[in-house]
Amino acid sequence: MKKYLLIILAVVSVIACNPRTKKKKTKSGPVNRFLTFHNTLFNSKESFLAEMENRDKTHVDNFYDPYIAVYTTEDNLSELQTGTSFGNQGNAPDPDAPPSFRGNPRTAQNSSPNAGNKKGATTLQITEAKALKAISKYSVLVNGVEKNKKIFEAYMLLAKARMYQGKHLESLDALGYIFNTMSKDKRLPLARIYQAANYTKMKEYYRADEVFKELEDDPKIKLTKEQKRILKVYQADNFLKWGKKEIAAEVLEDAFTYNNNRKTKSRIAFLRGQILAGLGQKSEARESFAAAYKYANSYEFEVKSQIEIAKTFDGKADSYEEAIAYIEKIAKKGTYASRKNELYYASGLIATNATKDSIADSYFRKALKEKQSDPQIRGLTYSEIAKKYFAKDDYLTAGVYYDSALAVMSYKPEKDRLTDLTANIKKLSKNYYIVKKNDSILALTKMSDAEKRDYFTKYIDKIKEKEAVAELEKKRAERSKGFDNSDYNANSIFANNPTDGNSFQNFGINTGGSSFYFANSNNIPRGENAFKQLWGNRTLQDNWRYSAKTTTIEDLKNEALGITSAPDPRRLEPEFYIEKIPTSKAELDKLKKDRDTASLGMGRMYETFFGNTKLATKTLYDLVENKPHEETDLMALYNIFVFNYEKNPADAEKAKQLILEKYPYTSYAEFVKNPKNKDFNKSTEDVEKLYAESYKLYLNEKYAESAAMIDKAITDNPKDALIPKFYLLNAYNAGKTAGKEIMILQLEQIVLNYKNTPEGKKAQELLKFLKSDAKLELTDETGKAVTQQENQKVLPTDDGTEIEEKMNASAPIGFGPGKPGSGEASGQQTTTATQQMQMQRREKK
Repeated sequence: MKKYLLIILAVVSVIACNPRTKKKKTKSGPVNRFLTFHNTLFNSKESFLAEMENRDKTHVDNFYDPYIAVYTTEDNLSELQTGTSFGNQGNAPDPDAPPSFRGNPRTAQNSSPNAGNKKGATTLQITEAKALKAISKYSVLVNGVEKNKKIFEAYMLLAKARMYQGKHLESLDALGYIFNTMSKDKRLPLARIYQAANYTKMKEYYRADEVFKELEDDPKIKLTKEQKRILKVYQADNFLKWGKKEIAAEVLEDAFTYNNNRKTKSRIAFLRGQILAGLGQKSEARESFAAAYKYANSYEFEVKSQIEIAKTFDGKADSYEEAIAYIEKIAKKGTYASRKNELYYASGLIATNATKDSIADSYFRKALKEKQSDPQIRGLTYSEIAKKYFAKDDYLTAGVYYDSALAVMSYKPEKDRLTDLTANIKKLSKNYYIVKKNDSILALTKMSDAEKRDYFTKYIDKIKEKEAVAELEKKRAERSKGFDNSDYNANSIFANNPTDGNSFQNFGINTGGSSFYFANSNNIPRGENAFKQLWGNRTLQDNWRYSAKTTTIEDLKNEALGITSAPDPRRLEPEFYIEKIPTSKAELDKLKKDRDTASLGMGRMYETFFGNTKLATKTLYDLVENKPHEETDLMALYNIFVFNYEKNPADAEKAKQLILEKYPYTSYAEFVKNPKNKDFNKSTEDVEKLYAESYKLYLNEKYAESAAMIDKAITDNPKDALIPKFYLLNAYNAGKTAGKEIMILQLEQIVLNYKNTPEGKKAQELLKFLKSDAKLELTDETGKAVTQQENQKVLPTDDGTEIEEKMNASAPIGFGPGKPGSGEASGQQTTTATQQMQMQRREKK
């Protein structure tokens, strides 16, 4: 036995030491394959869940957008490019929750844990890579059928990762593999749901709807509760983006029923409330917001739900007392102590809807006194106060509050809107106070000396009363604080804190041995700067140290009105003011002109900036009654007509008659007769006959008769296709009878009304010629120059007939109004009398 054992051991030893027989371990074995597969897919899942968790944590709701997100785990790529960032929601994510169908932008830094490393891959890219690795190594295809059921999970991870990155076509490609190779898998409906979600994001709403319908209507498809929950959310998303809001609200009601997660139910209810409120269904929206409040899992969501409930208050149908009592009850809870400003804002909204403006204003001001919890709510509170002043035409005060709103607002669309609004208000305010100031000065010029003295005596009494109150307050404050207070001793540049034995600081400047601070001129600007840094800009007056001066609304008004805030030693003498009243005619005319120009600008701004036609019309009619310069008067009447001829015919007609009465020979008079009417019907035989007759009268030099016939034709047939030709022919009549200037005005009106028609183009050519400085050189048939006297004679034509044509400045050569239905200009500019005669002969024929 020992002999055989030794032989066996020797053989085994030799085999063990032979390198050719030593095999490298591989991962082809069942155990290694199982472990490696699960490690790869596990890493893919972990990367995906890490991204979802990070997205949820970095999400903050934009309650000022029309619609919030149901889920908080997906970026909207188009919004991400705008640079809008969102903060932390702080809720744990639902691992299986699909992406939000509204989407919330975040900064690129928060897109993944690896975002800080610009060269590293994002977590979704890692998810994608790991899923592809699992698929490439462990996919088992037999006759076109995937045998490894774990590959379904890999492809779903791949599809989700691609969809969340905005690669929708690639995501559909991954889902297509599932449909082709795993058609009998029970999890197939989930893949179909994400297929429809990708279609929605690609704005192919109809295709997405077809997929949803198939999943719901096919009796062979059995959806799990989880699949129904996800399907309803995405289906509502599709309808909402498709513009079918009513159906989206119905689907969200089903989604609310299927979901058990409190956070998700709250968000679904909130979104549904937003949709219903937008549809005007206030009572239903209020119920939905109440459900959002009930299931909310954060103070932020609870308070915002209450604000939305307040917005649904109906002043006619709801009880104001009950609504306010409800909000006050919520505000008394200690958990909302830091949110009182938002609840006061909600109370102000209720009071506003109940038309209790003074109470609403008090609530808004209470909100501003509380600690700020949301910058956007603070900005909206300022905005609500501004609206009250704006409604009272106190534009400067409204602008101040709008500026305060802009300083704290965080929601960009609303901020951009208010930025444009405040810019317009500032433009309007400038004109408003010019009118107010100049009116006051002009009113003073019309007073007698006794009236002026009495007026300024009362004004001075108010100044004395105001200064007495201010002085009393200063004395009270100084008695309580004491003169040598701590801020003086600690901060004054004149404090006794010598560095070189002197009482004054020299700021490191060598004064050449002089102990006097102001001996060196370099010290002065340094001292001024140090003083301004410490005390700010102070007026040279008593008690300059009393308090920091702040610019108040009253100061801004006084600045706009030209009232100086610095007291003058003579401010209590009536003569001080009387001496400043202008007396020369030139100064008074300039004040009047500036005032009228500003008033004209105000009227235009009311309509252009704010769409307030009524106020614009009143302002412009007040200007007309104030008898401005002719040019300003005409522009005011013209703007009244333009603003009102479609909205308020009565106001437009009044302006029209004044224009025709005061300025009959202007292009504006022509405009008000037929204001840009391009809706013409086909021409009738009767109208064509009228045109032919009026044109014949023009050729026979019966210009007045031709003009009368044209006016009647236009009045009786305002929408006929020949109306532009009638106007052009009338311009020729005007050129023959009223002169070149009147013809130019009428041609300008034709260009204004019918620019793209043949008549409008012909009018443009005529204007170009009439306004040019070039002189027309006439030639006969042989090419010789023809003088004005020679041109008065009878010129022969080709057919032997003779036409007498008198050339003058009012009748441009080579242009004709054209025959009915010609569609082109009847003639072109020419420099020969022969061509002109030939043209007129052809037109007569």
